[in-house]
Amino acid sequence: MKIYDELVARGLIAQVTNEEAIRETVDNGAATFYIGFDCTADSLTAGHFMALTLMKRLQMAGNKPIALIGGGTTMIGDPSGRTDMRKVLTKEDIDHNAECFKRQMERFIEFGEGKAQMLNNADWLLGLNYVELLREVGACFSVNNMLRAECYKQRMEKGLSFLEFNYMIMQSYDFYYLFQHYGCNMQFGGNDQWSNMLGGTELIRRKLGQDANAMTITLLTDSQGKKMGKTAGNAVWLDPNKTSPYDFYQYWRNVDDADVMKCIRMLTFLPLEQIDEMDTWKDARVNEAKEILAYELTSLVHGEEARKARSAAKALFVGGGDDANMPSTAIPAEKLEEGKIGILSLMVACKLAASNGEARRLVQQGGVFVNDEKVAAPDFAVTEAMLREGVRIRKGKKVFHKAVLQ
Repeated sequence: MKIYDELVARGLIAQVTNEEAIRETVDNGAATFYIGFDCTADSLTAGHFMALTLMKRLQMAGNKPIALIGGGTTMIGDPSGRTDMRKVLTKEDIDHNAECFKRQMERFIEFGEGKAQMLNNADWLLGLNYVELLREVGACFSVNNMLRAECYKQRMEKGLSFLEFNYMIMQSYDFYYLFQHYGCNMQFGGNDQWSNMLGGTELIRRKLGQDANAMTITLLTDSQGKKMGKTAGNAVWLDPNKTSPYDFYQYWRNVDDADVMKCIRMLTFLPLEQIDEMDTWKDARVNEAKEILAYELTSLVHGEEARKARSAAKALFVGGGDDANMPSTAIPAEKLEEGKIGILSLMVACKLAASNGEARRLVQQGGVFVNDEKVAAPDFAVTEAMLREGVRIRKGKKVFHKAVLQ
């Protein structure tokens, strides 16, 4: 199976501008394509997985990826799928975040001469002359058409700033610039980016002629990507300092039953024949599929740490192995009062709750366990002797943590 048919079989393709031309280009390894990453944080999230694995798949088929860091567009803020205006970051913040992105992308993409490139659109956007941009680019856009775009309609009632209104023009200009200067003939992005991406394709054709071979593909990353990026209101980061390998593994181990095969098909590099066979698994084997998903994706991001995460998970859920690889927090002796520490303070110290009030609510709701015993009241305390041996704390059914004396 050639690469384009594989992308379709994995359920990745949402819309394309010219399927025949796109199929021929990617199947022959003739695509130089870009995907944009606005660096609004210092780590990529699980929501970026589709883009990262797609770039890897296409590079393996001989195509050349461009990872475009949005150093310029991040200063504007993309309104797509948002209900309020994004915080505008400083240039220093953006540069720092971009460097963090690059380190994480290198686990997926091979950079170097003739291979993948990492570019930053600040290099051309920040030097643009405003009046020249209005004359040369702005004249190619219809305000009426822009206002009909879904990304803007969602924001019209609550207010859309003129700053954000320019995002489509900036993103379109990126494709135009990359097409001219880097031979980039294809762009990929989430399904919610379709209007912005069509703007880039149309800009190239209006400026360079209808025969300009600029192609656009969008991926099914709109609702599914956002769902993958967050859990219980918190982002699932690729940075191990933000989301530990164990927690990362557990996130994928605990995906909904209805989503597990979709995630395996879209995100892993398992052969489609194997996935089709797994698709027939029922009941208890669904958990086996979840373990495979969790291990495959944790391996992609964290390498050998995936084995430790799997071992720790089995110690908790299957009863084998030990809990040596469970996330843990060392509690300084000075935090103890009269040889003990209250469960509320301990949960905050272990980052299992943001505040004593949140920890209290969890205890009162019966959702906190210490060494497999339910904590009956908020005044429960853990002793120094218990911490010396290591205390296993469980929040709800799936979040485990170990506290030890420093």
